Amino acid sequence: MGKEIRHVAGIGELLWDMFPTGARLGGAPLNFCYHCSQLGAQGVPVSAVGQDALGDEILDVLGSKNISDEYVIGVGDFPTGTVDVQLDENGKPIYEIKQPVAWDFISQSLKLNEFANNTDAVCFGSLAQRNEVSRASIKTFLREMKPDALKIYDINLRQDFYSEAIVRESLELCNVFKLSDEELPVAADMFSLSGTIEDQLRALIARFDLRMIAYTRGPAGSLLVAPNEVSDQPGLPGKAINSVGAGDSFSAALCIGMLEGKGIEEINEHALQVSTFVCMQDSATPELPEDVIKGVNYA
Repeated sequence: MGKEIRHVAGIGELLWDMFPTGARLGGAPLNFCYHCSQLGAQGVPVSAVGQDALGDEILDVLGSKNISDEYVIGVGDFPTGTVDVQLDENGKPIYEIKQPVAWDFISQSLKLNEFANNTDAVCFGSLAQRNEVSRASIKTFLREMKPDALKIYDINLRQDFYSEAIVRESLELCNVFKLSDEELPVAADMFSLSGTIEDQLRALIARFDLRMIAYTRGPAGSLLVAPNEVSDQPGLPGKAINSVGAGDSFSAALCIGMLEGKGIEEINEHALQVSTFVCMQDSATPELPEDVIKGVNYA
């Protein structure tokens, strides 16, 4: 009997990252779905594109990558999303995100609610909730999911496209929270957190009844905290070229590891390995080598 195929969704922005070297398909939900698919699940993006040439190109690229566009709707009144991206000397991105765009208007439907009810996991963020239309659809999707489904909130703070209310509501709806060392101080200020990093993460777990928090810190590694467990992994060797999508690949490996019931140390090690490899490529969605997919040390 074959291995069960998990169905996971990434709901939110779908766009073109406009680098100085050219346009590349992006958006955290799409990156998450792509890497989940490489790691053995069926990743399905839920988003919207404009009825324009850039939107048509997105659908073509999804098809070439064997990623379903069943829940990518066309919006006639707004253009396909774009983001101007510049990289600093460490490969860290600086974004200028356009608005309003198609993914601000992800609409609800009975078909989408049925999909939510049959989905094992979802990843969502703050950015796509900047508009009330998509925010309402994301919240409905989360509420329609099965009680035991993974609901991963990658806070993913961008520019000023977030608020305390959005972060609080998202934490109340999720059961797994991912944030970076740059984002924790923002959350700490919002929720009056104090003490060590682990103290702050444990306070969030208790306050929002979370199953796990993933705290990433770039080249310094990652920390996973669960109610009764913790895993602290140092960074892996490798020169970062382009960190766009690295956090999304970490979320994907975290998601698959949790769905497969792996231990916290194994999940953290593998997620860090996957995201480190992605950082070393000039693409947010590179093809993962077999040893990275399987979690074999490559360094």
